Amino acid sequence: MSNSTLQKIELIADIEQHQLGMRLDQALAEIFSQYSRSRIKDWIVNGYVKVNDVVVDKPKERVLGGEHIVLTALIEEETNHQAQPISLNIVYEDDDILVINKPRDLVVHPGAGNPNGTILNALLYHYPQIATVPRAGIVHRLDKDTTGLMVVAKTIEAQTRLVESLQLREITREYEAVIMGIITAGGKVDQPITRHPTKRTHMAVFPTGKPAVTHYRVMEKYRAHTRLRLRLETGRTHQIRVHMAHIAHPLIGDPLYGGRPRPPKGASEAFIHVLRDFDRQALHATMLRLFHPISGEQMEWHAPIPDDMMQLIKVLQEDTRLHQDEIDW
Repeated sequence: MSNSTLQKIELIADIEQHQLGMRLDQALAEIFSQYSRSRIKDWIVNGYVKVNDVVVDKPKERVLGGEHIVLTALIEEETNHQAQPISLNIVYEDDDILVINKPRDLVVHPGAGNPNGTILNALLYHYPQIATVPRAGIVHRLDKDTTGLMVVAKTIEAQTRLVESLQLREITREYEAVIMGIITAGGKVDQPITRHPTKRTHMAVFPTGKPAVTHYRVMEKYRAHTRLRLRLETGRTHQIRVHMAHIAHPLIGDPLYGGRPRPPKGASEAFIHVLRDFDRQALHATMLRLFHPISGEQMEWHAPIPDDMMQLIKVLQEDTRLHQDEIDW
């Protein structure tokens, strides 16, 4: 017998034009990505979804784009996961939101292979009331070994508004990365992303994928690598990693998309050692800007580059300085 409490949620959005022809459950799972497609399908079947003010209870119904959606449902609090005393680097907290600077080696949400020891488990310990919020308030994720800033909602109202802000692209997320090869000027990658057809842990650029846009600018060029500042316009799984690999500039250390490290000719042993030992994607969420979900105030946070990436950057800078005469860019 469960002693969990039920909480009412209301989600409001419009079907996007690119979703023309999608099933209703598929379109809503894409829009309300913090909930599983199976859960959304159940909500539709149970009559919790209104399309243009009319209840639609058929998940297979096709959408045209532009329809107004109101989803009202009851959800159980997060009782399946255990509160664990895991340290969090909290850079900001009030009654409605938390902003965390995530370290490497920490998974955001429990899943296959990571049933506990995650940020979600830590949040349940730090703030037990967050159990009443879906996914313990997690609005967006960072990959396990990506470091940097994440916002978490402490209430359902804050989560609903933050998710809406994400969909409206009102939340600005900027990253720093170190990539293989030389990029001489800034630009953008506008390529759709979906699950890889055969490698289930990978994502890939594919025409039928979800729209994905990554903007980048050059911060510093080295002999055979480039330091970039990137801004996400969308938030697909592995987006920066997939987009950079797609344009033949994968991130240093990326275990899925990176390939073997390629030190430039004449590199020192110290340089080669640091490059080969860098065992995670060189990616850090350095800036987060949003409108507070309750007060509406614009807020901005910055997280310094972590030590392992700074060591990598210093070695690249030193190698470039030592070989300045050979550089022709």
